[in-house]
Amino acid sequence: MPPGPVSPLNGLPIEDPSLVDRRVLAVKIDNHWNARPQSGIQDADAVYELLVEAGLTRFIALFHQSDSDYLGPMRSGRPTDPTLLKPLGATFTISGAQDWVVNRIVSAGVSLIGEVRPATYRISSRFAPHNLYVDTTALREYANERGYPDDPPPDLFAWESWSDDLRARATSISFDWSPGLQVRWDWTGEQYVRYTGGDLHQWIPREGDPEQLSTDTLVVLFARRYTASPSGAGSSVPAMDTVGTGRALVFSGGEVREGTWSRDAIEEPFALQDGDGATLTVPPGRPWVSVFPDSRSITWVSDE
Repeated sequence: MPPGPVSPLNGLPIEDPSLVDRRVLAVKIDNHWNARPQSGIQDADAVYELLVEAGLTRFIALFHQSDSDYLGPMRSGRPTDPTLLKPLGATFTISGAQDWVVNRIVSAGVSLIGEVRPATYRISSRFAPHNLYVDTTALREYANERGYPDDPPPDLFAWESWSDDLRARATSISFDWSPGLQVRWDWTGEQYVRYTGGDLHQWIPREGDPEQLSTDTLVVLFARRYTASPSGAGSSVPAMDTVGTGRALVFSGGEVREGTWSRDAIEEPFALQDGDGATLTVPPGRPWVSVFPDSRSITWVSDE
């Protein structure tokens, strides 16, 4: 283990100890085709991906010791979001949501921020609604002004490098999210790079050329998809059941280990176990966590 503090969101060393004892800031990120290439998510400590309407996904970018002044596009919240953020004590930033969804988020005890200037702003190079961007440092200041909790999160997973041979090679992983959304992550020998619909999935900095979206580790939590509906006015939306147990996959270093996830309530972190009931560890590295429908398929191949 590193001699100094490590990030609870990815197990990597934190160079500045003053950034350890503070909140997680979570931001909902658009993944519509008109929202690509996104910005700022490459700076996140961890990312969640989950389904929304029309077979599309959206991301939740998690910032603990990191920040971004050019993050977006930001979009609206959904019912599954607070079930992922509650155990982290995260402050959640969204561009709104249906009233019944907002009530679910707030009722779950998740601190919520909407569009607030200057922390959120519109850029001129894109059309609404895909042009709302975020400065996370300014959002932290706003959260402080509101008196939101500023406590560090628990460990997202059990961070520990793999040292045994109870895993298989997996260097190209295909996610069949929906008939209209196919995602592939390829291991380059150093990181996983993303393709969406067979094309490079890129991100773009405030200044400079686009680069391919990448991550260190892939964690997949298979869950039951259901339709969440309001008791009164509003429209139904897709949601995921994240309490109970389900299949889990961890991809790291071009290899894969299989197991299960479990938890009894949304307040609890996800516990991962291998086939023998021991803790399924996740090697340190920026994780991309997919909350994936258990009715859909993930396949992988090896370069060997």
